[in-house]
Amino acid sequence: MKAFKRQFLLILALAVGCLAARAEGPVRLRTVVIDPGHGGNDPGCVSKDGLTTEKSLTLDISTRLSEKINAAWPDVKAILTREDDTYVTLSGRADAANNADADLFISIHINAAPSGTAANGYSIHCLGQSSRQGNDLFSKNLELCQRENSVIKLEADYETKYQGFDPSNPMSYIFFGLMQNANLSLSLAFADDVNNAMKGGPFRRSRGVSQDPFWVLWRTTMPAVLIECGFISNPEDLATLRTEEDRDKIAEAICQAIATYKKRLDASTSSATGASTSSATNPEGQQASHADTTQHNGEATTPPQPSSEQPPQVAEPGEAKPVETEPVELYGTQVLATSRKLADNDPFFQGYEPVAVQGEKLIRYVIGVSPDKAEAKKKNEKIAQNFPDSFLVKIVGKNTTRIP
Repeated sequence: MKAFKRQFLLILALAVGCLAARAEGPVRLRTVVIDPGHGGNDPGCVSKDGLTTEKSLTLDISTRLSEKINAAWPDVKAILTREDDTYVTLSGRADAANNADADLFISIHINAAPSGTAANGYSIHCLGQSSRQGNDLFSKNLELCQRENSVIKLEADYETKYQGFDPSNPMSYIFFGLMQNANLSLSLAFADDVNNAMKGGPFRRSRGVSQDPFWVLWRTTMPAVLIECGFISNPEDLATLRTEEDRDKIAEAICQAIATYKKRLDASTSSATGASTSSATNPEGQQASHADTTQHNGEATTPPQPSSEQPPQVAEPGEAKPVETEPVELYGTQVLATSRKLADNDPFFQGYEPVAVQGEKLIRYVIGVSPDKAEAKKKNEKIAQNFPDSFLVKIVGKNTTRIP
């Protein structure tokens, strides 16, 4: 029991440190760290005939992606966690991204089914619990997470270095929830970009975006995704992965997703730095971090903008309540801006009652709302502990203004 408590306190300290490591403000894409999974004495998944290994495929795809980034954006640095067939620890991979002060972390892997050859397609994973209603942390992809995390045991001193974390024990994974909100919005946004960019590519099937407890994602302090590029156990996927042209198409699709993600960040940064502080400012000009446009599992929508002659908006059953259109000043903490409607009981809000402020393109979600500025500031101090990218705003009708 004491060891269990020590493990909890250590992980809690790491979580707080990682949250503090990311400065507030507009996010730019300057450094991308690409992580080719496995390597050296860790081959990863191996084809049935033994001729193809995951470590060689991930290195090839990652190298191609790095070259494409360098060619497309000279001002963006692409860094590989390994450039050859060497073994890098999971903590070493995360440390490489953290030490480089990376703005995006992409871990490349190849999947495999424990039995049979039917499973196929690509998938994208972010840190956290399952985003599907009715699923908990252990109901989806636990076997995959245990396999990817099991490389920890290749390290002679893993029990000391990882402070008792056991990749085969489901109890070790409960602490990953401490970090799932840090950078979650941006991670999900980029994961959706990858999912959309890879559709129609070499793989027939998209297995979608999910949230899962991968150690290497937990230790990074920036938006991060892990991409499983097909199944080495599936004959059709394996044939795709063995083709140089198709591996290049996979890298190109991920590069296109980066282009989409970068464009959105650049637009958000330009709006944030050029915005006026008056209440009449375009609401989209107040965005930073969680305020970036977010698509979720490819289901983003842009709700119609009501005219000034329409009556006050009324939320649909189960949705966050919209702000009335009369010019009443309210104050609160903005935690998210997205084109997707969220229910007021969405797990993202962690039990807070959100208010939805409908803009021209985005819906801004504000919690801790009060007509009293001092009270809203007091609530903000507590909210900021769980939503590190949030900020205090004033709401007037359908406009929000960030409060310094």
